[in-house]
Parts: sequence; structure tokens; C-alpha cells
Amino acid sequence: MNIGIYIYDQAEVLDFSGPFEVFSTAKRLGAQDINVFLISESLEPVTARGGFKILPDYSLDNHPQIDLLVVVGGVHTNEMHKSNLLNWLTSVAPLASEVASVCTGAFLLAKAGLLKDEKVTTHWEDISELKSAFPNLQVVNNQRWVTSGKFTTSGGISAGIDMSLHLVSKHYGFEQARTVARQMEYNWQKTA
Repeated sequence: MNIGIYIYDQAEVLDFSGPFEVFSTAKRLGAQDINVFLISESLEPVTARGGFKILPDYSLDNHPQIDLLVVVGGVHTNEMHKSNLLNWLTSVAPLASEVASVCTGAFLLAKAGLLKDEKVTTHWEDISELKSAFPNLQVVNNQRWVTSGKFTTSGGISAGIDMSLHLVSKHYGFEQARTVARQMEYNWQKTA
């Protein structure tokens, strides 16, 4: 399973590093078919929140087929105005089996027209803005993650870890997800 995590300048660090840790730990603990990688607009270094520098594995133009696309949050406003990113999302998401977002990554999926009438969530601080910007969405509050069809959206930061463990559970079983959480010494909130 190819898991591509889209990152960008000012992305929230735990939004991508949390899911990356979950999926890479699942691979280490037996889910051998997982291949998790970071994608950004180009192969240039990305500076996430707090000055955390990352080298992406792939760019929008050279990544492998994606089975699970994860779009992270952070300071997302500039990303919402990048036509190349929005076009990429609309070309890649239909080919993926599943699409997920952490925090304000939901804004990028909605702006690309991928989330239409779905039930979604985001960081608690951004709930009202998501409702206002995309009134057709069924935006819910006080849930760690929400699944609607092939889309799973999560609240902010650590909620992305819970969502990722949920996705591991869905694909590899509850025991595998529980083992991953234990290995990470993480208190998994198993229900949305």
C-alpha cells in the first residue's frame, strides 16, 4: 500500500510526522506492504512550523501511484491558491483507494472540489471557518476523525495519529493497530 503524505511550507509538524510514524511502525511490526513517503510541490526542502526542515521523497510530478493520500494541515492559506496543487489533488485523489486529511488539510480537499456533501471535521479552532467557506459540507465538531465514503478527515495535530491508527486497524486489523499504538507508547483514542 503506497501512502503518500502531502507536505508544504508551514505544515504542522505532527500532522505529517504522526501519521508517518504510525504507518512506518506498522510496516516495521509486520505490515510489510506499506510504503509511506512524503510529497511536496518540488524536491526542495520544506520548512514546516517552528522551522522544522524536511526533505520530501517525491514532488507532485514524480511520485509512485498512491493508494492512500494524506493531506496535512498547517498554515494552508497559500496552498489553497496554488492551481498546480489543486489540479494535482483532483488528478490523484480519484485514483487513490482512500483520501485522508489532518487538521486544515480538509480545506485543501474542499477547495479542490473533492469534498462536496461529505461529513468532515478539522481542528476545533477552524470548524466555523470550514463551515463558512464550504457550506455544503457537513462539518462536525468534537470528533477525532470522521469517515465519509473514501474520505477520512481528522481534527488537528494528535488527532491525525488516532485517525492513522484507525486506518491501520481497518486494513490490518485491530490487534495490529493496538500493537502499533503500544510500540509508540501512545494512548490511542479508538473511537472517533
